[in-house]
Amino acid sequence: MVTLTLLDPKASTPLKQWNFATQSTIRVGRSPDNDIILDYPLVSRYHLELRAMPSQSGSLWQLVNQGTNGTFLNGVLVSRSVLPNEALIRLAREGPMLKFQAQESASPGARSKSLGGESLITPVVKPSSCSHEGNPPANLFCIHCGQPLVPIQRVIRRYHVMRTLGQGGMGTTYLAWDKVGGFNGRPGLLVLKEMNADMAQIAKAQELFEREARILKGLHHPGIPQYYDFFVEGGKKYLAMELIHGQDLEQRILLSGPVTVQQAVEWMIQTCDILDYIHSSNPPLIHRDIKPANLMVRHRDNQIVVLDFGAVKEIGTAPGTRIGAEGYSAPEQDRGSPVTQSDLYAIGPTLIFILTGVTPLKFYRRIGSGYGFDVSDIPTITPSLRKVIERVCEPKVRARYQTARELSQALGACR
Repeated sequence: MVTLTLLDPKASTPLKQWNFATQSTIRVGRSPDNDIILDYPLVSRYHLELRAMPSQSGSLWQLVNQGTNGTFLNGVLVSRSVLPNEALIRLAREGPMLKFQAQESASPGARSKSLGGESLITPVVKPSSCSHEGNPPANLFCIHCGQPLVPIQRVIRRYHVMRTLGQGGMGTTYLAWDKVGGFNGRPGLLVLKEMNADMAQIAKAQELFEREARILKGLHHPGIPQYYDFFVEGGKKYLAMELIHGQDLEQRILLSGPVTVQQAVEWMIQTCDILDYIHSSNPPLIHRDIKPANLMVRHRDNQIVVLDFGAVKEIGTAPGTRIGAEGYSAPEQDRGSPVTQSDLYAIGPTLIFILTGVTPLKFYRRIGSGYGFDVSDIPTITPSLRKVIERVCEPKVRARYQTARELSQALGACR
C-alpha cells in the first residue's frame, strides 16, 4: 500500500490524500490521464513516476523525474532515486509537496511479490569476487585485478548488469560490463537497454524499439552513441550501445544554473551538426524528441551527444503517433505530421531553457494574431540571438530556417 499526501506549503498539514494498493506505477502531473493530477503552473504534464522495484523484502519504490522544472527529494534535486519511507517530494523548486508513505504487506525475506497482477521476482545478485584492498570508494573495477567491485545483478548473454541507469515508458537502461569485449577487442562498459515487459505486448512499442536499433546501426557520427548489438533473450528485446560519460543539459542547468550565451550557442551549433547528419540520411530522419534531457555534454571534450533515438521517424512514412516534449515540439509535430524543420524548432526553447534555467513555456504567449515565444525581456538573450529564436520557432514551417546548416550559420553569427 502506497499513500501520497499533498501538504499545505506553509503549515505542512494534509490537503488531499491518495491510496494505491495494487499499482506498480504511479504517474503524477498536470495531464488528466495521470494517477495524481496536480494543476500547478510549475508542474509538467507528466512530471514524475513512482515505480515498484523488486527487492529482498518485497518491493522498493523508485522516483523518476520527467518534469522540466525538476523534482526535489527531501530538498535534494534528483533525476532518479529510491524513495525512503516518509519522504517529501517537491515538484519544482517552488511547486507542490507530496509526502510518500509505503506499507509493505509481504513478509520480510519474500522472494516475490504480486503487485497489480504482476509478479516481481527478485533477481539473483552475484557478489564481487575481488578481495583486494586499497581501491578508491567510487571505483567500479579493481585497480589490481580489473574485476568488478560492485555486485553483478544478473548476466544477460555475455553482458554483466552492474546497475540500473534509468527507466522510461519504453524500456529500462542498465550499466553493463562486456567481459568478452566483442566490439573493440577488450572488456568494457556499455549501455544495455531492455524493453519493458508491458511494452512487449504492444505492437507499436515493439516497432519503435526495433526501429531505434535498426537506425542506430546505420548511423556513424561522434555525436551519436555507437550501436553494438540487438538481440532477443528470454522473450525480451535488448539493445547494446556505447556508454557516454557526461551530463544531460536538463540536469546540468537544474544543478548548476544557466550558462553564457557563447556556451549555449556553441552547444546548439554542435546539435545542428548532428541534426544535419541525420536529416541528410537516405531516407532523411527526424529525431522528434530534441530537448535538454536528450542532449548530453560529454565530459572529455564538452561536445554534445544526441540521445534517445526511440522516437526517430523516417521521411516518407505515413503520419503516426504524436511524439514530443511539451514546450519543445513544433505545432505540426503536435498534429502528428513532423518534418525535419520540427527538430530545428526545438532548438529555440532549448536555448531559452539553458539561458534562463526555467521552463520555456513561461515565455510562450499570444503575439499578434498567434502564439510564440516572447524573449524580449530576457536580458541574457542578445538582440541577434532573439531574432534567431523567433525565426526558428515560427508557427509556419516555411517561415523557419529550412536546414540545420542554415540555422547553424545564423547561430554562428551570434557568437
